[in-house]
Amino acid sequence: MERFSFKGVASNLVTYLTDVAKMSNSAAAKMVNNWCGITSMLPLLVAPLADSYLDRYTTVLASSSLYFAGLLALTSLALQWPWTSVDKSGFSSSLSWSLHLISLGQAGYNPSLQAFAADQLDDEEELPCTKNDQSSKKKSTFFHWWYFGICCGSLLGVSIMSYIQDTLGWGLGFAIPSIAMIVSIVVFRFGNRFYKHNTDGELIHIKSLGGHIVKAIRAATSRLTCGEIAVPDTNKSKVVEIELENAPLCQQDSGSTDKKPENGIVEILKVVLPLLPVWTMLLMFAVIFQQPATFFTKQGMTMTRNIGSNFRIPPAALQSSITISIILLMPLYDTCFIPFIRVLTRNEKGITVMQRMGIGMFLSVIAMIIAAVTERKRLDIARNLATLTSEFEALPMSIFWLLPQYILLGISDIFTVVGMQEFFYSEVPINMRTLGIALYTSVFGCGSFFSSFLITVIEHLTSSIGEKQNWFADDMSKARLDNYYWFLALSSATSFLMFMVFCRFYRSRTVN
Repeated sequence: MERFSFKGVASNLVTYLTDVAKMSNSAAAKMVNNWCGITSMLPLLVAPLADSYLDRYTTVLASSSLYFAGLLALTSLALQWPWTSVDKSGFSSSLSWSLHLISLGQAGYNPSLQAFAADQLDDEEELPCTKNDQSSKKKSTFFHWWYFGICCGSLLGVSIMSYIQDTLGWGLGFAIPSIAMIVSIVVFRFGNRFYKHNTDGELIHIKSLGGHIVKAIRAATSRLTCGEIAVPDTNKSKVVEIELENAPLCQQDSGSTDKKPENGIVEILKVVLPLLPVWTMLLMFAVIFQQPATFFTKQGMTMTRNIGSNFRIPPAALQSSITISIILLMPLYDTCFIPFIRVLTRNEKGITVMQRMGIGMFLSVIAMIIAAVTERKRLDIARNLATLTSEFEALPMSIFWLLPQYILLGISDIFTVVGMQEFFYSEVPINMRTLGIALYTSVFGCGSFFSSFLITVIEHLTSSIGEKQNWFADDMSKARLDNYYWFLALSSATSFLMFMVFCRFYRSRTVN
């Protein structure tokens, strides 16, 4: 439901910004890219606070309320309700606030919800270093099907909402995601009696939500001013030290009890720093992850897109082939791939989490090689056609030539993205798992910013040589996207090799 709501807004937002907000194409594209990057990065700031001062259930309810408020504000702008500013400056300001309210809500919502859901599979005494193979297998299956649900919601949001927004209006197009979000909150609330909570079995009610938030703010203030965690004012309260050794991570000598509690930032750094090499090596995968919505779509605009005599495929529609391939092939992962690979590896899970991420990284390299070869073929056709005089004239090359690179990226997602979710969740202490999920989402946030940085640098270097050498020329017959794809393939292959070497020396906190 949340992915349906978010994709229902984000997938067609650039059209709203140009048609309704009257922004230029470049300004709208930059705003969308920056908003998506901020949305992916904010969980890194919110997650430590959620892990330290709020339980995950409370965080989900509080952040989903902010999320819904942002969607409602966006809907009010589209419907031009009486309290909505009508002047251009007021409209732009309200639009920005609405989008960033959605980002702030999602920053606490997504990592907390996923961590809370995965917690339902935990035994109360289970530690991150558990050797329970059955539990590990259940976790792997959970993250696998969690991503399957995300893809289903994304596909519905992209396909249905973009059509409604373009044909039936933006008011209805933003109102439906708002309704979907409030329905998801109600459904989540009704399941409260069945959930396992980390609050000594106490169920959290809506009327007590404000009290929990106030206690969290008071605890955070005390922590900042006194360097200590404030003790809640209840008879059954305990002082909870948020430190890495809170639940010993396979600690051998537990006799030492006179250790002083460490500063919260130090504790977080002790958890995050060992994961930074993997985080860094996944950045190139995140950069490749950005290509379908940008240059892949630009390629498709120059190619033959007709089906029959009347219908033309929208270039952006091919992005759905990634999601469709994930939805169709993900069930085969459990039913075909794992049983087959289990015979070879003699591992109950088939492959480890690190191996799963590595396979996906390798497939993304192959996808970029195919993209480079296909783009080179497209350029050869364009340059051999002297009669091509209009930028709207399509090349005699079908857009379906792009399908292999789209589908292969979808298959790589099944391995890498699901592996990333499980890895960053499992490699942190139990009381920091929201931070773990936030680390996973931040890879794609930084990947979005890093992709823009690479484009800026390469465009500056290549355009300074001459207009014909500019890799990103507006004239697609003069652009050299094939060189850019080879560059991404080479960079990603280097990251993959470094990842393989790192895996030989990395000591996991879990048995994968």
